[in-house]
Amino acid sequence: QVQLVESGGGLVQAGGSLRLSCAASGRTFSHSRMGWFRQAPGKEREFVAAINWSLGSTFYAESVKGRFTITTDNAGNTVYLQMNSLKPEDTAVYYCAVDVNLYIGSHYNPADYNYWGQGTQVTVSS
Repeated sequence: QVQLVESGGGLVQAGGSLRLSCAASGRTFSHSRMGWFRQAPGKEREFVAAINWSLGSTFYAESVKGRFTITTDNAGNTVYLQMNSLKPEDTAVYYCAVDVNLYIGSHYNPADYNYWGQGTQVTVSS
């Protein structure tokens, strides 16, 4: 059974940084895509960043490009989201997710992801 456990959220001032982690277990992820999404109160869940685990290709939403970086560890079971220059509009619950087949679907569509973590709150104060 696939499990995704996020950590690293918290409260930070605007301009600050946070690093989110997502520990994945339960299967091999060599042909998977890992994504980060976020959901603010009253808004739909939106794509933030994704990485194709074996290919290393990365994708970012325009709103975070140049500020956020998605990476994986060498062991291939943890995904990180380094968030710099945080803004109040980045405040949301952040979720990691896995799409077990990166060769179909798209990186930005949450419906294409098969498993989700429980989410971690990120709050950016102005």
